[in-house]
Amino acid sequence: MTANFPQFEEETLRLWREVDAFKTQLQLTQGGPRFSFYDGPPFATGLPHYGHFLTGTLKDIIPRYWSMKGYHVVRRFGWDTHGVPIEYQIDKKFGISGPDAVRQMGIEKYNAECKAIVMTYAQDWKQIMERLGRWVDMDNDYKAMDPSFMETVWWVFKQLFDKDQVYRAYRIMPYSTALCTPLSLMEAKENEKMTQDPAILVSFPLVGVHGKESTSLVVYTTTPWTLPSNLLIAVHPDFEYLEILDQQSGNQYITMESGLSMLYKDPKKAKYTVVRRLRGKELVGWKYKPLFNYFATAFSDCFQVIAADYVEAGEGTGLVHQAPAFGQEDYDAALAAGFIGPSRLPPCPVDDKGCFTAEIPEYVGIHVKVADKAIMKDLRPTGRLLVESHIMHVDKFCWRSDTQLIRKAVSSWFIKVENSIPQMMENLQDTTSWTPAFVKEKRFANWIANARDWNISRNRYWGTPIPLWVSDDYEEVVCVGSVAELRRLSGHTGEINDLHRDKIDHITIPSQKGKGVLRRVEEIFDCWFESGAMPYASIHYPFENHDEFHGGHFPADFIAEGLDQTRGWFYTLTVLGNKLFGKSPFRNVLVNGMVLAEDGKKMSKSLKNFPDPSHIFERYGSDALRLYLINSPVVKAEPLRFKESGVKEIVSKVLLPLWNSYRFFSEQAALYKKTTGQDFVADITFSTGGLNNVMDRWVLAECQSLLQFIEQEMRGYRVYTVVPRLLKMIDDLTNWYIRFNRKRLKGAAGLGEADTTAALNTLLQVLFTLVTALAPFIPFITEHIYGLLRPFLGDVLASFRDTRSVHFLPFPTAQEELFDQLIERKMEALQKVIQLGRVAREKRNITLKTPLLSLIVIGASQFISDVDSLKDYIREELNVRDVILTNDEEKYGISLEARVDWPTLGKKLKKDVQIVRMALPSLSQTELRSYQREKKITIQNIELDENDLAIVRIMAKDSTATAVGSGPQWEPAFADDAVILLDTAPHAELLNEGFTRELINRIQRLRKKAGLVPTDDIHMGYTVVSNPEAVDVDAVISSRRDLFQSALRGMLEKMSDDAGSKEIILEEESTVGHLTLKLGLFKI
Repeated sequence: MTANFPQFEEETLRLWREVDAFKTQLQLTQGGPRFSFYDGPPFATGLPHYGHFLTGTLKDIIPRYWSMKGYHVVRRFGWDTHGVPIEYQIDKKFGISGPDAVRQMGIEKYNAECKAIVMTYAQDWKQIMERLGRWVDMDNDYKAMDPSFMETVWWVFKQLFDKDQVYRAYRIMPYSTALCTPLSLMEAKENEKMTQDPAILVSFPLVGVHGKESTSLVVYTTTPWTLPSNLLIAVHPDFEYLEILDQQSGNQYITMESGLSMLYKDPKKAKYTVVRRLRGKELVGWKYKPLFNYFATAFSDCFQVIAADYVEAGEGTGLVHQAPAFGQEDYDAALAAGFIGPSRLPPCPVDDKGCFTAEIPEYVGIHVKVADKAIMKDLRPTGRLLVESHIMHVDKFCWRSDTQLIRKAVSSWFIKVENSIPQMMENLQDTTSWTPAFVKEKRFANWIANARDWNISRNRYWGTPIPLWVSDDYEEVVCVGSVAELRRLSGHTGEINDLHRDKIDHITIPSQKGKGVLRRVEEIFDCWFESGAMPYASIHYPFENHDEFHGGHFPADFIAEGLDQTRGWFYTLTVLGNKLFGKSPFRNVLVNGMVLAEDGKKMSKSLKNFPDPSHIFERYGSDALRLYLINSPVVKAEPLRFKESGVKEIVSKVLLPLWNSYRFFSEQAALYKKTTGQDFVADITFSTGGLNNVMDRWVLAECQSLLQFIEQEMRGYRVYTVVPRLLKMIDDLTNWYIRFNRKRLKGAAGLGEADTTAALNTLLQVLFTLVTALAPFIPFITEHIYGLLRPFLGDVLASFRDTRSVHFLPFPTAQEELFDQLIERKMEALQKVIQLGRVAREKRNITLKTPLLSLIVIGASQFISDVDSLKDYIREELNVRDVILTNDEEKYGISLEARVDWPTLGKKLKKDVQIVRMALPSLSQTELRSYQREKKITIQNIELDENDLAIVRIMAKDSTATAVGSGPQWEPAFADDAVILLDTAPHAELLNEGFTRELINRIQRLRKKAGLVPTDDIHMGYTVVSNPEAVDVDAVISSRRDLFQSALRGMLEKMSDDAGSKEIILEEESTVGHLTLKLGLFKI
């Protein structure tokens, strides 16, 4: 049975479909305690990528685990179906932009086009999620465009409106000219990157200031397009400014000293003189000549210097050009100075598409960023463009269109957030747990602490309409919270089964204040508001499912998304949960980082810098991909450079060893049946007592420790710690338990059938425990192996309600009676000795098949006592005749040495570290042993504790060749608490033992190459091809008949002349030492 994991997975998928596995699991847990999980909604307008596979895996592992713990975990998929991502595709499809184009097309047709593409890839998503092994309900999914979802969004908004948490304001907002809508501050931070912009100095000549007729204010700006809207210039009242005379032009300029480096290439060589130094407050009220006259009449009282504390030293010239409609600080400063207000809004000559309006006739219809060059060109002849250059700086770009955002004054609807910051912070700290913790403590807490009121309105079309009906003067505002309320207030008698703009904008509400009719505002909700309302809207609360909502649905026990959602879904959930119910809407959050291409760049279809997911599924399978992702830094909210080789490594290090362990068990169970005539079936009584073999007790104890560890880590949502521990368990099983117990499992140890049964029972229990414990993580291979183990499990499964799938079984509980710390400690010591022995052999390039005479193990009394009872395993594994155990280090020339991490100790001891450095070499062996025992030492009145020194063992420098264990044939290997000395000298009497082991190994490899299993009876033969004098093969085999019979389950015979009459299975020549043999396998 070769392992084809993708094929196994396809077979498992067929099984799951046959038994309706996911639905069955939900039915089996019905009535159990509720574990609530919210699934953040993606868009279905693109195929899922590796980032989705990562979050999908996490969203599958946790619910699977809690389901196996007996909890009822509803898993409904959801879709983000509204907003800019959808509209942007329609705009590109029809080549349209701006509200006029949409109105010309018709909002009804526009929304119909949006609706038509919303679920483009939904079926692909369903197939890929199934292939990933994710169990989630995609048939009973929720969609933000469903009327029931949209109605709850109205209800949420009305709750906030009724609590006076909604207001309309004229604000400077990040604005996408490509999408023709303002964005929230949260969205604006989604796409920040380096860009190049103009960097210019412009002069503003003073007017009406006595003695300053030839003096100009010097202003620095990177947005020339805002200069036509200039109203004021701001200075800091307390900063010092210079009035200088430029000797070359005869002009006088006012700037801060830091501005000289911008005005002149080299201020030290520039020809100017300082005429006067003055404070910013002295400049306040000075008038200047406008750069353009577009608003000179309407705002004739402006065009003067004002004071503003936000002006920063060292940036620009210290004089800041003010265009109040295009900068929040500009707006606030002008408002504070009394030049603008609610009844006198600043000029904003830019339309929805970011183009100049007819108020700026020279540039009408030109996009503002394109107009930068034209404005600079027109300024050059005037002599007022003093310096022009460019600057590279970080700016904000539209997260959807990737176009540079501008700041623009718009009337928008806001939700108050700042007044809820204390409550949100308290609930965040007291009621939520985040993995990793730093995301909560640093990133998210900082975002909440600095939150600003949320602009929830968008000047778009495909989305949930804001349910506000207003009078023309906005003095009467009615908020509608349901379809029924809209019917009642409007008197509308027709159908209302769709709440999109084209279906409800025509409905009016009679005014209660004599203002005629109220009409709905044009704006729709920010789609983040909709996703933040998901806990309520997904179940149409409060119109339906009231008991479900209050019976465990809210708050969620668990959510998981990427790090970017600290500014997105995590944030909007938090705001609405606290506003509506005064609590966090989730308890546990698992945050992942970004999956990048192997070169560290963002994965890009155009660059083709990542493997096609279908290739990964087809070549390695989903289990390998799942384990690779959760065993990486990305689950700690760090970036992952995706490497196909990493997925491949999971196959070789986890899946293949696990499969081979099952396959070995299966072969030995078949051999057991052939030998005893009975099917092997688990004995469920063996685990609670009567285990006499130390290896059986150890591997079962290791299993319990693994179960305990997984439960502990899963409660902390630390999935990234599970794979390293899993690797250790698989190593313990394959390279230690099975390797050391092959003879017992084959029934060839000479200990009787009861011992063979105990070994097989132990291996079966370990495999069964592993496949059930690992089922949430690698659901396919565990299901496949479980299906193959079922015939052997017998009554073990009798108590379970449904045994058709491993995922229907309860998660295994650690059995207290199987814990054995003493055995685990002894095995740890054994493993250490064997690993050291292997290291010593590798240093001398001596294989394990070469017998050696002796091994000396040196360690503390406890260590030696632990190893003593396991000497036979050491002797067998390291292929040595004698194992000598001792705690007498001096006898064998072993001494202690103190080593120090000097940079770390230096931080602790400061100047005293030099005293320690000088004194350390003079410490005696007695003092070092005392420190090793007591974990503390005083050196020159400086106290050191157990973490300051590392005590290591070395061969004493004065060790002589006559000392026991010294000399060239002895190879040492060192660990923290043990040393081994391996006698590597060849001994003639051991050579035949080595030849025997190697010959048996060659025959076993030949059997494997021929595809034989232990139950296959065959003839095995040999012929000496060359160098017969090297080894007397006949004598070696004759003297070790029992060993050959036991290891090969048959005798290796010398091939006679009539061997050709036998049907050959496989023959090949093989060199063993200096001897060449022809080895053959023949049918009986």
